[in-house]
Amino acid sequence: MAYHTFQTIIIPAIVVFAITYVATKFLMGYLFGAGIIAEDRNKEKPIKLASSGGLGVSFGIIFGILTYIFGASFIFQAVIDINKLFAVALSIILIALVGFIDDINVKRERVKSTDMMDIREGLKQWQKPLLTLIGALPLMAINIHAGAINIPFIGNVNFGIIYPLIIIPLAVIFISNAVNILGGFDGLQPGMILIASFGLMIYSILYGSYIGAFLSVLLFASVLAFLPFNIFPAKIIPGDSFTYAVGAAFAAIAIMGNAEAFALIIFIPWIVEFFLHLRRKFKVTDLGIRQKDGTMKAPYGKKIYSLTHLIMNIKKAKETDVTIYLCAIEIFFVLLAFGLKFLGLL
Repeated sequence: MAYHTFQTIIIPAIVVFAITYVATKFLMGYLFGAGIIAEDRNKEKPIKLASSGGLGVSFGIIFGILTYIFGASFIFQAVIDINKLFAVALSIILIALVGFIDDINVKRERVKSTDMMDIREGLKQWQKPLLTLIGALPLMAINIHAGAINIPFIGNVNFGIIYPLIIIPLAVIFISNAVNILGGFDGLQPGMILIASFGLMIYSILYGSYIGAFLSVLLFASVLAFLPFNIFPAKIIPGDSFTYAVGAAFAAIAIMGNAEAFALIIFIPWIVEFFLHLRRKFKVTDLGIRQKDGTMKAPYGKKIYSLTHLIMNIKKAKETDVTIYLCAIEIFFVLLAFGLKFLGLL
């Protein structure tokens, strides 16, 4: 078993890390040269950076899945259903493509985007959930006979056909779009996802399924390889291709690995962010107003429409502080989820 685990998890994880790192390094120059850029407005002067760095992450995860499939075809006997892996890969590809389409809508002049002027207009708000629904189709098809999920404080509930036809698409749409709305600060999106994926990885190894462990390791390895390019000062913007793709991967791990209840708890910061944005019909910027001392001032005063606004209202925080505090909040919810599991409440 140890040898098999080494072959089927560790080697694909190394491949994912290497591919993601190399691909991201290449994309920094390629995307910038192609004009697929975004403005980093948290610095003293706005800086234009290559956007859609999530393409490297998506490519890395897909390559890791294909590494396993290749090994299962020629070297060892598969433990994971290959059809499920193909479904996950297709889901990530489709949703990453939606994110990329959102990223490439760059204007020569600044236009009104969310609640600020920006060179990137992106998709219309109603188009995002509609298009991300396409990425849910492979997961719906492969889970057509699944129906039971564990609900916190309640236990296992069998939803029957409602699970693949309604719950799975809603989960994929919500998770991919919710991850997308919390960001704007160097290292924030990959940092929080790295923590969440690490939690899912440990949970899957201890309590979940083999496919959950495999996919969470791939997600963790890919985001870990991408993080150095996005921590302060960022060299590339993750873009919607990142947020949508990792959101799809997060949903796939929860669904395939029977970790829905655990995933729900660690996803609470994004759930809160969703409802905060909803208060202004998603026409909200998470960014602050940069002050002369480098700290960020909340853009709406004492009104809170994002967790980033909450941090900026609690104390004078620089860009890196906002990222650190929100990552600490995510660590808290990961620990909370493990605590609830230990107490038998998940």
